[in-house]
Amino acid sequence: MMTIDQSYNNSNIIIWKAASNIALVKYWGKKSFQLPMNPSISITLDQSTTTTKMEISKNKHLEREIDFYFENTKNELFAKKIENHFKNIEQEFPLLKEYNYKISSSNTFPHSSGLASSASSMASLNLCLASLLLKNNIIEENNFYLTASRLSRMGSGSASRSLFPSFAEWGIESEDYATNIANIHKNFSDICDAILIVSSEEKTVSSRIGHSLMEDHPFKDSRYKNAKKRLLNLLKVLENGDWSTFIDIVEAEALELHAMMMCSSPSFILMKPNSLKIIELVRSFRADTGLNLCFTLDAGPNIHLLYPLEIKEQVIKFINDSIDPFLEDGFWIDDNIGQGPVNLS
Repeated sequence: MMTIDQSYNNSNIIIWKAASNIALVKYWGKKSFQLPMNPSISITLDQSTTTTKMEISKNKHLEREIDFYFENTKNELFAKKIENHFKNIEQEFPLLKEYNYKISSSNTFPHSSGLASSASSMASLNLCLASLLLKNNIIEENNFYLTASRLSRMGSGSASRSLFPSFAEWGIESEDYATNIANIHKNFSDICDAILIVSSEEKTVSSRIGHSLMEDHPFKDSRYKNAKKRLLNLLKVLENGDWSTFIDIVEAEALELHAMMMCSSPSFILMKPNSLKIIELVRSFRADTGLNLCFTLDAGPNIHLLYPLEIKEQVIKFINDSIDPFLEDGFWIDDNIGQGPVNLS
């Protein structure tokens, strides 16, 4: 487990950076409050991050004030979401009522476009809150990351997995928080992720609404059965290093996620025509070259192209030669498997 740098203990400023993650087995559908209908597995990224700076000051009247700034601009909508999150957790941690908060957040990637910006933002925010709780001896250091994961989960389910390096799971050991996955084969130790930006526009349907539509979905039972089966198979694959089966599982999960969206009532489509064109190109390139690479998507139009570091030169050439015309302004993010959050306090 990572250790906590407590150099912030005499300061009223706490800063954490956390990365987004890309789910390999998707979480789609909730039960009760922010608990998953099926377990999930993800890769924590390295470059696609949110940095959150929290300035705290004691309030005098126990009437908490929150000022939130996103990319240096005050954002009342995000402030309301954070206020609701505080209300959900302050019964357990009443200390949080004793402070006012000025929160500043910035991303290295487009938000609300299907790149799990809520995961990195909620993870970094709740790492700040966990640091405040640790500073006041409300939680213990050996439970720091599990507490931060649980708090993050209450704000955004997928955020629970962004608290850990490399691969994380949520829903196997506990539905309350995520944990790190050990025993990863060396074949997957240096995975790269070329995030191909088809569109940076905000999604037409939020993930929250998408999750709610699973409640009455005609194929929900089959979906959850498939997800659990693929997850167990993927755990074996991550131990034995079988890239071929990894590709089959990851791509099936991505397409089934979007199939659930298309078959819900009301239905919706988040992929764009260029998303489908890129998928076709990736399959053709793999068939022609025999290289180990595969696509996945979260709830949005953008493609994550996963591959081992050893073929990076060939993949970048493929992107430049074939994929570039189908990207928004030729934009893509050169990312890779990450080592977890960083305390910048």
